[in-house]
Amino acid sequence: MVGTKMAELKPQHFLWRMEGRVAVIQLDRPERKNPLTFESYAELRDTFRDLVYADDVDVVVFVPNGGNFCSGGDVHDIIGPLVEMDMKGLLAFTRMTGDFVKAMLNCGKPIISAVDGVAVGAGAIITMASDIRLATPQAKTAFLFTRVGLAGCDMGACAMLPRIIGQGRAAELLYTGRSMSAEEGERWGYFNRLIPAETLEAEALKLAQQIASGPTFAHGITKTQLNQEWSMGLDQAIEAEAQAQAICMQTQDFSRAYHAFVGKQRPVFEGN
Repeated sequence: MVGTKMAELKPQHFLWRMEGRVAVIQLDRPERKNPLTFESYAELRDTFRDLVYADDVDVVVFVPNGGNFCSGGDVHDIIGPLVEMDMKGLLAFTRMTGDFVKAMLNCGKPIISAVDGVAVGAGAIITMASDIRLATPQAKTAFLFTRVGLAGCDMGACAMLPRIIGQGRAAELLYTGRSMSAEEGERWGYFNRLIPAETLEAEALKLAQQIASGPTFAHGITKTQLNQEWSMGLDQAIEAEAQAQAICMQTQDFSRAYHAFVGKQRPVFEGN
């Protein structure tokens, strides 16, 4: 798997294109606000697992389609069949959806979600598991699991959402299932910033290209530390960062940055 090329990926259940070294993903059922199915869940999980080894992708961007991001699990294709499943089948499904989030967290690439319209249920989880979130003023984000008779603790929500917006705010959203407005999301630190719908995708790609032009090997280290330090004590975290930074100091990008600074030039990073 080392050195996998993913630019020519042709997924069956979502749209994929490359903008330079930025991979752009769109869910592709705009007439139903882009719900997920068993098949799209699995294909997204496998794609993000493969991204660990991709040497032609540096950043991933999720963008909306038809004015909406994602309406969560499809009522007919997912929720209906789940009602009929036994415990073994149900646990296989919930583990699979959790594995999708794990794959996003462990893919080694920064992920940006650009949110317009609805991002609810598993769609909200995709935004939560991203590193950076941009949104339009019309975006509505809801962790609506309680509204279908389920717990709010889905796909890592009880672990991750409080770290982003705080325990009390997360508890309210997870207990009530209500929509978080874009203004609330920005004020609470969920969204990095709000952007008009007509420029949302362009701004997301601009940010992605900016990140992709940086020291991408080091970005992978940053993503790893951001995730792993959740379960570390402070002493462990400081030691882990000391080791991580020492590794980065052996890269050519570190040397390139030094020589560019000395020469009063802008460094050109190559991700090695």
